[in-house]
Amino acid sequence: MIDSQDIFRKRARVLSDQDLECVLAAIAQRRYADRNRAAIMLSHLAGMRVGEIATLRLSDVLDSDGRIRPHIVLRGAGKPSEARVVPVNSRLRQELERYVATFKARYDRPLLMTQKRTQFSAKTLCTLLSQLYAMAGIDGASSHSGRRWFISRLALSGVPTTVIMMLAGHKHISTTQRYIEVNDEMMRRAVEAL
Repeated sequence: MIDSQDIFRKRARVLSDQDLECVLAAIAQRRYADRNRAAIMLSHLAGMRVGEIATLRLSDVLDSDGRIRPHIVLRGAGKPSEARVVPVNSRLRQELERYVATFKARYDRPLLMTQKRTQFSAKTLCTLLSQLYAMAGIDGASSHSGRRWFISRLALSGVPTTVIMMLAGHKHISTTQRYIEVNDEMMRRAVEAL
């Protein structure tokens, strides 16, 4: 029999603002800081799956004039045969502008590249994200932490679950609900709304 508490414990940790700042500070001190920061921020600010981030191309993010697109269209990168649109908010736009300014852009190249100058696989990017969290001393964080952070933040902000479901690319609301981190702040806001 599966204990529901065991399932809960195995979920990726949702970072606090302080945890995220710790991760970004640790990344800034290491090689490939710009690339690693972009990967973390795509996860946290767009709620993208690791497989979606790994397969992004520069042309998915930049328009033909070299500007950051208002949205990124993902065509089956995370889940086969599923496409979705990821809006780019102002904070993510700044992060992406910062990142693409660090290299000479070739429009057809992968957005994130390994140290061997090849495209990441979902598995290698998953490993990298886990290493970045561990390097910052964040226990329990994994490649899903950014996605859970994104979904939980939207829920805390009062965004309807059906909208969050669409932004996350989920087919079922029950999947979205499992991603939401219920915390003291969320419960306090809920009872204050009465």
